[in-house]
Amino acid sequence: MAKIRHNNFIDTVDEVFSEAKKEGILHLYAEDKVLTGRTIQIKGKEMFHFGTTGYLGLEQDIRLKEAAITAIRNYGTQFPLSKSYISHPLYSELESKIEQMYGIPPIITKNSTLGHLAIIPTLIRDEDAVIIDHQVHWSVQNACQLLKLRGIPVEMIRHSNLDMLEDKIKQLSTKCNKIWYMADGVYSMFGDYAPIPELLALTQKYTQLNLYFDDVHGMSWKGKNGTGFIFDAIKELPENCIVVSTLSKTFGASGATLFCKNQKLRDKIKNFGGPLTFSAQLEPASVAAAIASADIHLSPEIQLKQKDLADKIAHFNQLLTLGSLPIISKNDSPVFFLGMGTPATAYNFSKRLFKEGFFLNLGIYPAVPIKNTGIRITLSSHNQQQDITALSEALEFHFPKALEETNNSENKIRQAFGIDSKKVEKIVDSNNQQLFIEEKNTIQDIEKSEWNQYMGKYNIFDWEGLVYLENTFSQHPDPTNQWDFYYYTIKDNKGDTILMTFFTYALWKDDMLATESVSIHLEEIRKTNPLYLTSRVLNMGTLFTEGKHCFINQEHPLAEKALKLLLDKLEEKYNALNADMLVLRDFEKDNCFNKTIVDQGYFKIDMPESCVVQNHVWHTYEEFTETLSPRSRKHFSKEIEPYEKYYDVTIKDKLSKSETERAYQLYHNVKDNNYAINTFKYSQEVFENMNESQNWEFILLALKTETENPFVGVMFCYKNNNHTYVPELIGMDYKWAKEYQLYRQLLFQTIKRANELQFQKIDFGVSASFEKRKLGAQIIPKVAYVQARDNYAMEVMNTLQNDYKSIAK
Repeated sequence: MAKIRHNNFIDTVDEVFSEAKKEGILHLYAEDKVLTGRTIQIKGKEMFHFGTTGYLGLEQDIRLKEAAITAIRNYGTQFPLSKSYISHPLYSELESKIEQMYGIPPIITKNSTLGHLAIIPTLIRDEDAVIIDHQVHWSVQNACQLLKLRGIPVEMIRHSNLDMLEDKIKQLSTKCNKIWYMADGVYSMFGDYAPIPELLALTQKYTQLNLYFDDVHGMSWKGKNGTGFIFDAIKELPENCIVVSTLSKTFGASGATLFCKNQKLRDKIKNFGGPLTFSAQLEPASVAAAIASADIHLSPEIQLKQKDLADKIAHFNQLLTLGSLPIISKNDSPVFFLGMGTPATAYNFSKRLFKEGFFLNLGIYPAVPIKNTGIRITLSSHNQQQDITALSEALEFHFPKALEETNNSENKIRQAFGIDSKKVEKIVDSNNQQLFIEEKNTIQDIEKSEWNQYMGKYNIFDWEGLVYLENTFSQHPDPTNQWDFYYYTIKDNKGDTILMTFFTYALWKDDMLATESVSIHLEEIRKTNPLYLTSRVLNMGTLFTEGKHCFINQEHPLAEKALKLLLDKLEEKYNALNADMLVLRDFEKDNCFNKTIVDQGYFKIDMPESCVVQNHVWHTYEEFTETLSPRSRKHFSKEIEPYEKYYDVTIKDKLSKSETERAYQLYHNVKDNNYAINTFKYSQEVFENMNESQNWEFILLALKTETENPFVGVMFCYKNNNHTYVPELIGMDYKWAKEYQLYRQLLFQTIKRANELQFQKIDFGVSASFEKRKLGAQIIPKVAYVQARDNYAMEVMNTLQNDYKSIAK
């Protein structure tokens, strides 16, 4: 799992949005003197508007405009007083008309975001629990954050995954009173619907289950009196269901509405629902416009407007069936999502449609997974049939051109969205210089000298190291320790190697690089559910290795094309394996391929810093300390050198059976006490196989004062043939750790041993960088690039980390 910190999330969103803004796709300004709804002017160009959420076009209705103007003349621009004291004169009329529409008295709020903030903390009691769909609107998720401060469980499920929902209900049923599931009626990006019949059936099966819907995108264009998708689907609101709708968007005015059957609950929310009590009320103009819109909704005219929009939706759907565009959710909603796969394709396609005179919305991370970037097309009553036909023709014409220019294909997009799976084509550059990619499944099929020439200098993935890793982890009976290996080499038509790398397919804990408090919490859950929040990951390198896992000859003119070919091949493998994530690891922070990778649908995240000691040969401790900073010299003289006398230090190429068991026990001690890198525990075979490899050795530390005790510390070290010393794992007896500075002594003895062997570099890996820096380690910032099937695991980790930060504060 990629490292998920809140600032990491913000940085990622900022980078994605900044790139889209730079491409001229986001943060635009309309320049019209008068808006009609059909067209919109941007950067001096008039475009047909296919990006509105006013699906019935009521925001331009003359009756709403005149009502708003009259209200301003009669009552002013606002009524600056809390609604708890007194509502302005138009409110009671609006409430009465909304009640006529729904048959239920409403609660009216300033907007849906403030509505959720008012409703959810009042509705949910301390003994309840909440389950949210991970694509439910941000405003719902944000309101649920307040519940966590009260200790109320807030769980998340993958989008519309009813099996996962039922599992969560079962887990919470013995701990909680009511369980609330929160979802959208119509989802704003893909335009898909909540599975209402199935959810109602679950409420019959589990009487604790209650439903909470945000139906702002289902409003007006659907249902009797335009009451929306949810009311159309359920016909009559049950006691265990809450619906939040809107007076904005399709309704044409401003504000939001809440509906529930329970009068006592409705009164409680109205009496004290934070923003209802303390926020300003809707302006007279907004209320007057909403009254005018309600009159339309209560008249036969609403059916005519709904039919007019439905006919346009049907026309567009019919046109789409004639082509092969990857529309993600085909239904009768006015929201269409055209899959682009990568941001680069979406930017290219959007700009092409802009030039043709069509304004469409970009759907991008975090609203959708970054590999599910696409174009949201919304239809409204403002659009005329000839506009829709012209749009369809432009989509069909420009789609293949955008794919070609951004190294994309319809097949890849369909795979990214799970629509189908076909073979990816071979890439040939414009000069007819072919690139040839070769995939192998074992290092034994690759010439040792060739591999070591390009990849053998680093960590534990020289040729011999990979033999050890394959022998240890390939075909392992324990799924948490079982890896598949994939080796990739890309050459030009002269046979020159441009790129070489390797990947493993393995099970990861989603919190692998999360904060320790999160991992401690999740490990409690894993005592009964061992694979909770785990993912199948196709990962550059392995969980056992760290460093430069990919060689790219940056001087070669086809270097970038070679990288794109690798990404194509990886995507094919990723889809064939149906992996949850694809991770490209340990790139330097400011690498020259950043834009190429991000444009292909990856987002960049910070990795833990690498710690490397560039070893300078020294013969005395004085010479060693000369390589350190003044502060580190003091640290060495006070906390390391004086404690060396307490230890007997032994270097062994092989351990006896009892020593291996003892070393494994010490490794377990560290693993059980350290969640900085939360991986699965390695099996004992991992350590037994080290004995069979000539490249491994073991630094054992025994206390002189404890003559009957075995060693109390061990460092498991790999000797890379290209002069890199790798202290891969550590084991300690914590009984002696503090009193005798055991960890620091193990670090120093590792440096001392590498110096004796005259290794040029020590790869100290990640974590504990503060301690390693004291001994001269250089800290190297690294980044990874991540592609995920959905945002679920990322959002869970981000949410959990924020929870524990709040608790810590």
